Amino acid sequence: MKSITQLIAEELNVRVPQVDAAVSLLDDKATVPFIARYRKEATGGLDDTQLRTLEERLTYLRDLDDRRGAILKSIEEQGKLTPGLAAAIRDAATKARLEDLYLPYKVKRRTKAQIAREAGLEPLAHALWHDPTLNPEATAASYVDADKGVADAAAALEGARWILMESFAEDAELVGGLRTLLWERGEWRSTVVPGKEAEGVKYSDYFTATEQVKAVPSHRTLALLRGRKEGFLRLSVGLPDEGVDGPTEPERRIAGRAKIENKGRPADKWLAETIRWTWKVKLLGHLELDAEQRLREQAEVEAIKVFGRNLHDLLLAAPAGQRVTMGLDPGIRTGVKVAVVNGTGKVVDTATVYPHEPRKDWAGSLRTLGQLAAKHGVQLIAIGNGTASRETDKLAADLIKALPDLPLTKVMVSEAGASVYSASEIAAKEFPDLDVSLRGAVSIARRLQDPLAELVRIDPKAIGVGQYQHDVSPFQLGKTLNAVVEDCVNAVGADLNTASVPLLARISGLSEALAGNIVSFRDANGPFRNRKQLLKVPRVGERTYQQAAGFLRVMNGDNPLDASAVHPEAYALVERIATQTGLAIGELIGKSPVIRTLRPEDFADAQFGVPTVKDILAELDKPNRDPRPEFKTAAFKDGVQDLRDLVPGMMLEGVVTNVANFGAFVDIGVHQDGLVHVSQLADRFVKDPREVVKAGDIVTVRVVEVDTERKRIALTMKSGEVQKGARPAAKGAAPAPGPRPVATPRPAAIANTAFGAAFAKLSGK
Repeated sequence: MKSITQLIAEELNVRVPQVDAAVSLLDDKATVPFIARYRKEATGGLDDTQLRTLEERLTYLRDLDDRRGAILKSIEEQGKLTPGLAAAIRDAATKARLEDLYLPYKVKRRTKAQIAREAGLEPLAHALWHDPTLNPEATAASYVDADKGVADAAAALEGARWILMESFAEDAELVGGLRTLLWERGEWRSTVVPGKEAEGVKYSDYFTATEQVKAVPSHRTLALLRGRKEGFLRLSVGLPDEGVDGPTEPERRIAGRAKIENKGRPADKWLAETIRWTWKVKLLGHLELDAEQRLREQAEVEAIKVFGRNLHDLLLAAPAGQRVTMGLDPGIRTGVKVAVVNGTGKVVDTATVYPHEPRKDWAGSLRTLGQLAAKHGVQLIAIGNGTASRETDKLAADLIKALPDLPLTKVMVSEAGASVYSASEIAAKEFPDLDVSLRGAVSIARRLQDPLAELVRIDPKAIGVGQYQHDVSPFQLGKTLNAVVEDCVNAVGADLNTASVPLLARISGLSEALAGNIVSFRDANGPFRNRKQLLKVPRVGERTYQQAAGFLRVMNGDNPLDASAVHPEAYALVERIATQTGLAIGELIGKSPVIRTLRPEDFADAQFGVPTVKDILAELDKPNRDPRPEFKTAAFKDGVQDLRDLVPGMMLEGVVTNVANFGAFVDIGVHQDGLVHVSQLADRFVKDPREVVKAGDIVTVRVVEVDTERKRIALTMKSGEVQKGARPAAKGAAPAPGPRPVATPRPAAIANTAFGAAFAKLSGK
């Protein structure tokens, strides 16, 4: 039997020593970001993605080993463990295979087969099985015993049948083969629940649908399961040849395994019926659930992966930077909540204006916003993309026109999760005297300045950039998303003197409690002057310092290296490099002409190999470089604010809000994201939508179809004309008006690529 590290090495296509080193570091409580960045020599350069996969598989295989040990012990205690069975159990590569092998020895509830055995019917079952020339009724007559609950021959035969059925259904090789058969050749069928056609119209594509089990894509699996959960669909798994004359393929396999043939002998018909019952009653339902569970697990893994990738892109989206920003949280009757934050994200002013129904105080709202903008030197206006966002966007546009001397730029951002943050304990501690409704406007403003720093304050599940995220395991989703946030935060690093508790808590080696201690120490003693001061913070020991120090920055401190990603353990190496160049460390940092003449091999030693030296030289060349892209903007079209404003052929600019396996959702400014199906992303074949787009990208799309009844917009990014004869809007829907005269997009009408409108309203499809 291969070791766990051998199995993982084969799966990752890496060497066993790399896996051994990574496992040792993980067991020693080292974090994935720390291992990926500062232990490349040990792991042979395994990156964070490989390490996350390794960590996940390590947990699974260790759990499998624990279960394997428990099963071996249980069977051995029963005195039934044979060398062959023990070998099969040790070779079992999955939990399903392990449980198949254990099934005959598992302590069960009192089954019908057990009751029949207690009534003395096992000899009857074996007699008919091994000698089909016997007459079932006549043979069963001698087993009638009212005191044992066997009233007549029919009851005896039924008990015998349950004994054989249980025996056949506990054959691990047979069950494994049938499980594979159902997966490879089975079909997943869906039908509408009678009378639910109108109410469940969003699932109409699945009212009568059949698809090969192994080919069902993840998003469709979750849609079908949701449709059943909501009471609109019925689902079943079966084989294509079911219903034909004669035994089905599973029945033939069961008969072959049991060495049962139909030769017209007295017991053959009874045995054939026993085989049929074994499949229909004992195995089909169980294996149908297995197939469905496998589909669900695969779909959940893929859905969580999609959510994680989108979250990664959004967290590492371009920050607008330290500019004074006005956040507008749109509302109609409750008013538009306003918060102005300075360049560091500190709230300097708040207000509420009522430009929409019922007050319609447009002029008063402009006056209030204008006064705030002039007073604080506002540069950016961040507008939440929820209810009344386009109307509020127009208000911002009028404000920009009214204040031509101010360098104002309006930006539409997602407000997903803002309400969750507003009512959170974190927000209450940060703004104890600020009304809950105004906290949302603060979040909208700050997430434009720095998406990463702001979004770490929000439960990542609330950000809403997933594919059916509400239909997957909350535990697995939370675990994966927390890992994504951790990787993103550590990829960027954090300023030790300005970072919030939520941001610091995501730094390698730190917890929320330790992050709180750091901020308290900072508040009591003033700004950190160097990284070493971390060791003075309560409960920060050498191990924590080792894990965290490289990801924390001290700007303008005692040591210029403290502002870089160079780990303190490598400072002596940097001094050696600086000595060779004849420059002080402060002079060497950023001096590209000198640094690029240095050879990493000349400085590698037993502690720091060439990969680490390369990283150090790259950091000295461009210190504290931010992996996030440059902030850019996109323009929504004037006059396009509603689905009814869209017509096929219209060219629009939008922001990718969500990337799923089947395509990309794009916010084009009409309160409903449009879908660019994977087949419409490019003129070439695209397997993975992320090959072409990611969340936050600005794209140009063309409208293909508008379904106002189901609120669906089909878009394309392909070149050429829209296909003629595209289906019109749904019956009964208001006709789309003809193209309106559209002005050239104003430079001020801007969509935010720093965060994008990360709120993909996935339908039930």
